[in-house]
Amino acid sequence: MSVLIDGLQYANWSEKIFRQMRAGGVDAVHVTITYHETFRETVLQIERWNRWFEQYPDLIFQGRTAADVTRAQETGRTAIFFGAQNPSCMEDDIGLIEILHTLGLRFMQLTYNNQSLLATGCYEDDDTGLTRMGREVVTEMNRVGLVVDMSHSGERSTLEAIEHSTRPIAITHANPARWHPALRNKSDTVLKALGETGGMLGFSVYPHHLKGGSACNLQDFCDMVARTADLMGSGHVGIGTDLCQDHPDSIVEWMRTGRWTKRIDYGEGSAAAPGFPEMPGWFADNRDFGTIRAGLCAAGMSDAEAGAVMGGNWLRFFAKSFGAAQGSDDTVARAAE
Repeated sequence: MSVLIDGLQYANWSEKIFRQMRAGGVDAVHVTITYHETFRETVLQIERWNRWFEQYPDLIFQGRTAADVTRAQETGRTAIFFGAQNPSCMEDDIGLIEILHTLGLRFMQLTYNNQSLLATGCYEDDDTGLTRMGREVVTEMNRVGLVVDMSHSGERSTLEAIEHSTRPIAITHANPARWHPALRNKSDTVLKALGETGGMLGFSVYPHHLKGGSACNLQDFCDMVARTADLMGSGHVGIGTDLCQDHPDSIVEWMRTGRWTKRIDYGEGSAAAPGFPEMPGWFADNRDFGTIRAGLCAAGMSDAEAGAVMGGNWLRFFAKSFGAAQGSDDTVARAAE
């Protein structure tokens, strides 16, 4: 049975959304649990998720290994994998990386738009690459099995992370800059390097990352996916919708602004419309993944290729990435091929 995995969501979680995941047949989702939160505030978010796992055990459970995706399929549930979109959760203490991994964190971005202690964000004018601490943190993340995510990082920082990391990294939610030149989208240079080192790209359906924004055509999106698979290698691409369902506009202000500025940072949106953009008509929520798969087949992908993009590639990446030892969980990795 084909597996369905979303490489990134940040929704206003509720029973409604969990049931939509099940209606859409979503086996696993990498969910953002923290942006600018401190370590203690991140622990509070994990507590919140623990209550949801208690309330809805027939719908969701916490995923820690690739084997949990298979367990989700077998039990008709969705495995939830924790991620951070900023390194704020580790504060300035490299020792917290292992603790966060023990608590279930499986992805961590080195930056969120701005310069961090580790690397340069995609909104900065001067990208100075990985910092001294950044190189040490990448090494520690490699050791414990915490995936390096460079979705919001600058070009030089991303290339240096790819080079320095001894394990493949991920860009969980972005698109090619040649297709749409958003600050967050990635150059062919980055995408080729990512593919050559075994990394993963998750294609975003967030309108600011789409050519034409909310009016983006499904077939244009799927054609772009097929072309990028040719560029990077078909085994290194997946979906990372960046779905921010049901949030009030105040949340996008928190995402962009955090505590670093007193004014609202409009990011890639316009000052006239600072909130969340309207989603494209072909993807409103977790029940619409079948539409993307059909579009991939219409773009010339075989059923097997489309299945790999919709989840098979992520499953293989999970199997190789989440354990402390490189190549752990090989049985699941082979099953995903």
